[in-house]
Amino acid sequence: MRNKMGKRFMVVAAVFSAALLLLPMAGQARKKVANPVPKIIYVPHDGRPISNKQTAEVVEKLGYQVVVPPDEKLGNRTNLGNPEVLWQWLEANSEEANAAVISSDAMLYGSLVGSRKHNYSQAEVEARVARFKTFRAKHPHMQIYVFSSIMRTPRNGEASGHEEPEYYRRYGADIFRYTGLKDKEETEGLTPREKKEVSFLERLIPKKDLQDWLGRRKKNYAANESLLKLAGADTFSYMVLGRDDNAPLSQTHMENRHLLSAAGKLEKSKFQAIAGIDEIGMLLLARAVNDIQRDVPFVYVRYNWGRGPKTIPAYSDETMGASIDSAINVGGGMQVSSPEKADLVLAVNTNPNGKTYEANWRSNDGSSREGTDYFADIVKEYLDKGYPVAIADVAYANGSDNALMENLRKKDMLFKLKAYSGWNTPTNSSGFVIGEGMLAKRMKAEAVNDLLLTRYLDDWAYQANVRNTIARQLTWLRGDGVYGSLDGKLRAVSERSARMMQRFVDSNFPPFESLREIEVHFPWNRMFEADIVHAKELYPMDYFKK
Repeated sequence: MRNKMGKRFMVVAAVFSAALLLLPMAGQARKKVANPVPKIIYVPHDGRPISNKQTAEVVEKLGYQVVVPPDEKLGNRTNLGNPEVLWQWLEANSEEANAAVISSDAMLYGSLVGSRKHNYSQAEVEARVARFKTFRAKHPHMQIYVFSSIMRTPRNGEASGHEEPEYYRRYGADIFRYTGLKDKEETEGLTPREKKEVSFLERLIPKKDLQDWLGRRKKNYAANESLLKLAGADTFSYMVLGRDDNAPLSQTHMENRHLLSAAGKLEKSKFQAIAGIDEIGMLLLARAVNDIQRDVPFVYVRYNWGRGPKTIPAYSDETMGASIDSAINVGGGMQVSSPEKADLVLAVNTNPNGKTYEANWRSNDGSSREGTDYFADIVKEYLDKGYPVAIADVAYANGSDNALMENLRKKDMLFKLKAYSGWNTPTNSSGFVIGEGMLAKRMKAEAVNDLLLTRYLDDWAYQANVRNTIARQLTWLRGDGVYGSLDGKLRAVSERSARMMQRFVDSNFPPFESLREIEVHFPWNRMFEADIVHAKELYPMDYFKK
């Protein structure tokens, strides 16, 4: 044990010695910022519960002060947000903060959706990029972490969820195919038939629409180039460039390739590009905490059998293994080769065949599939040995694997984990659980269980079950409204969802006092995400002591 601790101390000491050499301002921050309670400014890229309050809550469970803009200042699906308002808020609330985690999409365009629909000029966007340099000059001792997105390339209009310009509903699939072929043209070359298809698509897609879409991306690309220059000049303590929904051949994939070339030799201690975007706020908050604590959490990763780390999940252009490696690095952790050395054992629930399904597919009916029992046994083995275990549930996108959750419930493992996530794309879910899981060792048991309950209610109860059932019943309900715009059906869907959530909870959860009354709200007027409200920390704690 003494030898192990000695090696661990040497590794952590080496990492932080290097970090302090690269980031001299970080060392000054610890000398000059003297808050008894660490204060972190957090500007998410929009007001969705997962981006906003659910992410901030994880760090608040540590006793930190996490200061977030009021909801009315954050953008959403219909209100694109106001960059000037957010800059004013940031400058007014940053005194004596130890760190700031900031979405550049919020500060440049108002929100993530704003980055896809805005009409700001290139000059306006670049002027806002320059404000980061001014902000750094005003706060020379603050650790500043910035995350930006390369604009997504949805596969079709339906996948865009009304978050792209209106024409994408009609021509989204054609735009996706066209840009995928242009990406392939650069990397592999096109066949004669594919060249003809490019010419056909150029005639099919209205020129003004394609120019609008590509023109906005050109502004975003230029802004990311400028942010990379600021990262190279130590304006940021760390920068992450996220690739929103994309594919191995797509406009997003092509732009990432070019931006990595522009980044040149930026060290991984300053910059990382990763697949995904919605999880980056959580990862950078984890990194901020780990930097404040001068800690490098050790993470051991274990995949289900089969393709495992070689899985290329839905909505991504790289393997699951590459995404998890990057996420651990972004969060300030280090991957280790054995569970004995780890602060966190990350169990990754991939399908053996390397495919990602959707949580609303019929196969997600709770019946065991190939690999289900094997993976659950892996988790139980690690728990029985006393290891701190977190699960990245990525067999399905946009909701939990019901077969896995049923297995965990039957074997009484739900509240023995340190963290869990299965809420959105595989990279979103794995990145979020890595950030939360690395911080869990600093939390009280009650806080860990509270965060687990949040994810189980959202990812398992609502997203993988209640949402799909209610979606099929929408035509029964009075009023005008559809899945993506509830409108006149909003109240009926909210009440019906709450009743179904209550039945699901009564059948699958222990009799927690906090779950006697559940409310379900839809802040973006659609069913894709929900804000599930229940009383906090009222469950019988003796349940967790048995």
